[in-house]
Parts: sequence; C-alpha cells; structure tokens
Amino acid sequence: RVFRTMVNKLFPVSRGGADSSSAKWDEEAQAIRRENGFDPVQHEALRDDLVRGRIGLARNRLPVDMQIHDVDDSDLIAAQENIPASAVALGERLIRKGEIAVVTLAAGVGSRWTSGAGVVKAVNPFAVFGGRHRSFLEVHLAKTGAVQEALGATIPHVVTTSYLTHAAIERHLAATADYGHRGPVHLSRGQSIGLIPMARDLTFLWEESTHETLDENKQKVREAGRRAILEWAKSQGEGSDYTDNVPLQRFNPPGHFYEVPNLLRNGLLARLLKDHPDLKWLMVHNIDTLGATVDPGVLGLVAEAGSTLSFEVIPRRIDDRGGGLARVGGRLRLLEGLAQPREDSEFALRYYNSMTTWIRIDGLLQALHLTRDDLGRSPEKVAAAV
Repeated sequence: RVFRTMVNKLFPVSRGGADSSSAKWDEEAQAIRRENGFDPVQHEALRDDLVRGRIGLARNRLPVDMQIHDVDDSDLIAAQENIPASAVALGERLIRKGEIAVVTLAAGVGSRWTSGAGVVKAVNPFAVFGGRHRSFLEVHLAKTGAVQEALGATIPHVVTTSYLTHAAIERHLAATADYGHRGPVHLSRGQSIGLIPMARDLTFLWEESTHETLDENKQKVREAGRRAILEWAKSQGEGSDYTDNVPLQRFNPPGHFYEVPNLLRNGLLARLLKDHPDLKWLMVHNIDTLGATVDPGVLGLVAEAGSTLSFEVIPRRIDDRGGGLARVGGRLRLLEGLAQPREDSEFALRYYNSMTTWIRIDGLLQALHLTRDDLGRSPEKVAAAV
C-alpha cells in the first residue's frame, strides 16, 4: 500500500491538462454523489465535527482505566448444539410463514482479502465446490435455496451493494439467472458515501495503534510513505473533500452500520413488506461469513428472546482480531478493536463478533419512531429518522 501511494504521488494520474477534462471528472463525481444518496447537509455537519475534533478515531477509544471483563456464560444464549426441539419447531414455523429474509452485505471490493487487489468480493470465485469454482454470493444463495426447499418456504434474499459493486453484481446475477436460485433476489443500492481525510486520524492509526515492526529498511520505507501521506493531507486542507484521483476512487463505502438504514432510505424494505406482508425478521451477515445460515433453531431462540437485535458470536480463535463480546463498565457490549484502550484487552475475551445479526423489523421501526406505512409514504420522515 505504501509503495502504491508513493508511486501515485510521484506519477499522478493526468487529467490531460485541459480544463474540460477537469470539468468532466467533476461532473462524473457529482453523478456518483447523486446516484448514491449523497447528503450534503449531513456531510457538512460531519466535516465540522471532524475539524473541531468532536469525532474521530481517538474519540472512539475507551479511557485506559475503563473496566473491561469477559462475559459470563449466562450472558449468552447457547446455540452451538442441543438446541431445544421447541425452538427448532418455532423457527421452522416462522420460516414457512414467510417471516424471514436474508440480507448479505456485499458493498466492498475485498482489498484486504486480496492483499490490495480491487475485486468485487461477492462475485469473485474463491473455492471449488462440486467440481468448479464458486463465488461467495453463489454459496449464500445456494444455502438460502436449500432452506427454502427443505421447508417449502419463500425466503427473500437481499444483497446490499455500493457504487463500487452494484453494476458487477447486477451483471453477474443477470448472466447466471441468479446462479439458478429459485427464490426472490433483490439488490439494495447504497445510499451513503464518504470522502473526507483527516491527518489526526492517520496519525492515530499509524502511531498509537498496534502494528508489527518491520526490519530496519522496510520500516524506514513505511515511515517515509506515511510522512508523505500526512504532508499531502495537511497541504490539501484537513477536512476538505478528496479530489486527487479519478472520480470512482474519490469516495468510499462507509461501512456496515449504514446498510440496514439504506434498506429504509432506498425503498427496498417498503417493497419487501408490501410483497411479503408477514415478513418480521432480517438475518444480516457479511458476504464472507460462510457459516451464516437461516438456521431454524437459531431463529427460534432469537424469537423466544424477543430482542430487536440479536448478535451471533463465536468462540475466539487465535487469529480472530478486531472485536469481541465484553462487559464494559458493567454493561454487555460488542467491543470493536479500535475502541479498546490496551492491545491485550481483546485476548481476555472468549467470544468474537461474527457480525451476523438478527433484526426484528417492527422493533427497529419503533426505535426510529416509524411505522410500516411511513416507509412507502414519507421518504422525508424516513430520512430524518435515519
């Protein structure tokens, strides 16, 4: 990454030297904003908060004296094995009644997964199943199809996209007839994008977060590259919009949190509820969480618990880094890695956050002071609630 950044600064992409080329790039960037729900009012509010230091990576870190403890087993609902038959029967009944939909998060290009290469992760073949290479999306649709067939049900499958992945996923689904999937498949286009760099966040990430120390020469190259990026960020004016690239690479999808609100803002949840009026639950999962399944037993346990949000956690393996389930100041919390005040805090936590989330739709709407009718009739109210 450092090498690419240095080369890009030494040999920047040329706009052709003509004002017309610059204007064309800006027009393309504006088109990306319009098509992806860019909110200029919220953008300016976020910019002001960033510049004034109200928000940022350092603000997300807990105080060093905060008490962080592992959870008790009584804090969790056990679902690894021996799920009660009553919960399994309840889950099967809910699935047959059409109360569940799957939401697969596929807005990213998988650059960490590919060690830097930009691919549309959802449709990139990654492993051989049944004699040929399959993509993540094909595997997930096959699992949804298997549950449908086993229980004689219809399960809507939603794939969330971004401006980086929407066209490719749409093209692959059309070319493969949804990979032969027999249930309804919907694309939920992203309605949020981000484009503000801040030097203080880069400094926090590089100097105050845990990193592997390289050998002397490699470490010098890394530090020189980082200094160059910091100086560039400062010279461009902190908090200013990033424009030193082709339009498609000026923005970034902002993250998982935005994907469920996107369902409300782009109207897809309203259409789902109209087409499937008995729909009450969403199972949201990462595209690369291959174990995520509409499991009747887990759904039954979730329904019995009655929570609006239920999160699946798994026993931590040694290479699981980035977050876990903890008691923070006495409260149960999914604690992200960047929020932890000490690097060893995470090693004391037995459970890792898989990000698979079961959402009770009506509970979510109630928390946002919305009704099902508001989703299709009051876009302004929905936007304000989100």
